[in-house]
Amino acid sequence: MSIQKNLLEIQSKLSEDVVLIAVSKTKPISALEEAYRAGQRVFGENKVQEMVEKWQALPKDIHWHMIGHVQRNKIKYMAEFVELIHGVDSIKTLKEINKQALKHNRKISVLLQVKIAREESKFGIPLEELEDFMSNVKTMELNNVNFQGFMGMASNDPSQDIVREEFSILKQLYDQYRKEFTTFEYLSMGMSGDYLLALDQGSNMIRVGSAIFGLRNYSI
Repeated sequence: MSIQKNLLEIQSKLSEDVVLIAVSKTKPISALEEAYRAGQRVFGENKVQEMVEKWQALPKDIHWHMIGHVQRNKIKYMAEFVELIHGVDSIKTLKEINKQALKHNRKISVLLQVKIAREESKFGIPLEELEDFMSNVKTMELNNVNFQGFMGMASNDPSQDIVREEFSILKQLYDQYRKEFTTFEYLSMGMSGDYLLALDQGSNMIRVGSAIFGLRNYSI
């Protein structure tokens, strides 16, 4: 398996405005170095400690995305360098991101995670609570947070119709709220198994792991 070949194959399917995040969780630094040599500069992790270790070891022109669900007590460890935090679904988390960003005199970009999947195990702001959540956000003074869009995960369902419908719902919400939030730029949806469907529904940021690096080793 060639990481470079996999990256080239995926990139050939993307338009210029789509951001490809190489999801490198559980992968060794050597695998990230191979992707880096192939030109990849955006990497996604779901554990803060692992991301910090890789940030310390790898070139500093890499853009690090936290794509996992965020624990508030871990934000301080990545506030110095994280480029974009995807899985934000609570006001308390936003306040903590703002607090830690202020300490480093920077603005941290976030995506608000909306729960479009049917599985109870999936995180995100429930659809029925999104309007109130967004109204609250607008009234808060979060000067060190940059709201850049929405992120969502579709159901793990063999039916493409279900997945397509969920992506379509999030795209409609993104279009609706970007009229109010002028900093909205990204709609992050689509992973190794469904990114083509996501792109078809308007995604401009995809999170691809196994299709680049191969299957993950969850024992580490």
